[in-house]
Amino acid sequence: MSFVPLLLDWYEHNARELPWRLAVSPYRTWISEIMLQQTQVETVLPYFERWMARFPDIETLAAADAQDVLTLWEGLGYYSRARNLHRAARQVMMDHNGQLPRTRGSLGTLPGIGPYTAAAIASIAFGEDVAAVDGNIRRVFARLFDVRIPARSTQGEQELGALAQAHLPLGRAGDYNQALMDLGALICKPKKPDCISCPIAANCIARKLGLQEERPVRMPRKKIPHLTVTAAVIHQDGQVLLAQRPPKGLLGGLWEFPGGTLEEDDPDLRACLQREIREELGVEIYIDKAFGQYNHAYTHFKITLHAFLCRLTDGALPQALDGQAWVWAALPEFPNYPMGKVDRQIARRLIKESDDGPLPD
Repeated sequence: MSFVPLLLDWYEHNARELPWRLAVSPYRTWISEIMLQQTQVETVLPYFERWMARFPDIETLAAADAQDVLTLWEGLGYYSRARNLHRAARQVMMDHNGQLPRTRGSLGTLPGIGPYTAAAIASIAFGEDVAAVDGNIRRVFARLFDVRIPARSTQGEQELGALAQAHLPLGRAGDYNQALMDLGALICKPKKPDCISCPIAANCIARKLGLQEERPVRMPRKKIPHLTVTAAVIHQDGQVLLAQRPPKGLLGGLWEFPGGTLEEDDPDLRACLQREIREELGVEIYIDKAFGQYNHAYTHFKITLHAFLCRLTDGALPQALDGQAWVWAALPEFPNYPMGKVDRQIARRLIKESDDGPLPD
């Protein structure tokens, strides 16, 4: 018996009750799929609800200020997703009369929508008969058909995508794709899959061979670089200097405590920080004392950031040498400036410690 009827029957009785499924619309499907990229469902849920309350439709999102969009996204990570949502909403208003395109091909022309996301939206929101293959679905098919080539290799993705498309039931693509997503998330997990509860276990070749925990085959892991970074908490008259990152790239458009990466020819952390502030803002600083060490992992590298309380030298006036904007902000104003996780940790510590007294002069 084909596994598809068993899968769809299981989904009918066990589908996760998610807010974008309880009230379905193309816009809600789009937002949920972007938020779910590389992010757990439990993390997304409160962000999705807040987003819908603030930006209930494409028109509202397109008209929003970019900083408001980033502020609402803060903490969800991968900030290019928020910037692309904003850009795409404006493109939809200009080029598609405010209506999200209905096909995988046309959806793929919008910023931030890749092959998987385009297929997911097209199948779930518009019923297009196209398979959407994410990490969960790759894992399910790698086990179901005992695929022995790395799932994330070009050949592996092509083979798994072909398998998913070949078994797609016409007219049920949305349910099929979501059923596979839920199966991978709830039962066919990366480690210790719950094969006893799996509705399609009898069809699973890897399970029959006892190889379910060895599938999917993984690519060799690359060594992740670890960078040492410095940041200056420059304070003056009860305010702190914040710099805005360039609009493109890592944490684009967010605000930070200025600084940069330790280079080989920097004698020490303090010298590194003074060099970075000189290059970024064209001023010299006095470094008072350390203000904590912060660790964070990004997708392709890790950092250890060393923050320092600093002051400008007498009469120094910051300049935006690399095009970054900068402001003097009072501590109560910090929530108005969207920040990455580490900078927000520093900001919260500043606010907490300000309760014990002002910053040192």
